[in-house]
Amino acid sequence: MKEKNIILTGDRPTGRLHLGHYVGSLKRRVELQNSGKFDEINILIADDQALTDNADNPAKIRDNIVNVVLDYLSAGIDPTKTTICVQSALPALHALTFYYLNLVTTARLSRNPTIKAEIQMRGFTDEGLPAGFFTYPVSQTADITAFDANVVPVGEDQLPMLEQAREIVEKFNKIYGETLVLPNAMIPENEFQRRLPGVDGKAKMSKSLGNCIYLSDTSAAVKKQVNGKMYTDPLHLQISDPGHTEGNVVFTYLDALCTDEHFAEYLPDYANLEEMKEHYRRGGLGDGVCKKFLINVLEETLSPIRTERAKWEQDIGAVYDIISSGTAKAVEKTNATLARVRRSMKINYFEDRSIIKEWEQLLRNAKQ
Repeated sequence: MKEKNIILTGDRPTGRLHLGHYVGSLKRRVELQNSGKFDEINILIADDQALTDNADNPAKIRDNIVNVVLDYLSAGIDPTKTTICVQSALPALHALTFYYLNLVTTARLSRNPTIKAEIQMRGFTDEGLPAGFFTYPVSQTADITAFDANVVPVGEDQLPMLEQAREIVEKFNKIYGETLVLPNAMIPENEFQRRLPGVDGKAKMSKSLGNCIYLSDTSAAVKKQVNGKMYTDPLHLQISDPGHTEGNVVFTYLDALCTDEHFAEYLPDYANLEEMKEHYRRGGLGDGVCKKFLINVLEETLSPIRTERAKWEQDIGAVYDIISSGTAKAVEKTNATLARVRRSMKINYFEDRSIIKEWEQLLRNAKQ
């Protein structure tokens, strides 16, 4: 029997999705969804995981579920092709997490580079680190395996998480027999799309830093972020000065987003991005021209998303039904995986009454 190709991906609903989400994952999800190469595509709204560092503000998570789904739908996610579901409404995930916790040590979790980086970024101390946040790689393993996902689109920073998931799967299968599907990472092909920096040049777009361009931002808001905050080359003081494109956020965004067709439409002086870069490097090309071109590219990218979102905002009931039906479908899928896991562990006590004979034999042996 041919192994199915199943994708699992998702987001924490802590706010609206931004350009970094779109470039790093959302655009690719739409392409994969429409490729016809996958039997199932599942997107998990990871509200449980978001609560691990927002337990004192559950309303923030609850209120942003609709924002995240609106961003999905407006970017081209089709609920007839992709299942959108809510993590906390899938009880099988909680049970699987508990079983997997017994297969990993605290020492191994503490060595996970992604967790270490996230802990540092959030300023957690040993005394203030929530256990749920610390054990997130185990919870993520439950998410992936519950859907039998063998393809997990991730950024390079998430590779240690998937490596740990594979370790847990391999250990489970070794102890209990072949039960779980081993997941594989899918990395963005365009290196510039793997981690889009914030407009201020920070390594990561962050809501708290205010360095995001949101998918739902107005044209005016996008223009303000580019013209007012976007980092270029601090040594490029005069237009005639030679400029640096490496580390220049304007060119990083263009690397991730622009095409030759954009130049034909908005900046016909150049045939492609490399010609533009060469001019900037030798001097004679101003940052204003570069930013204006980028704004046009961003507007062409975001305008249809913005328009589609406005349509969905007029029928939140339909959005709710999409989430509800997707979650109901996911409940069936993940419950089936949990049942299979329990059978492999032989803790499915009430599924097969043959255990009575085992208990009777056990008692007979004890009396001999």
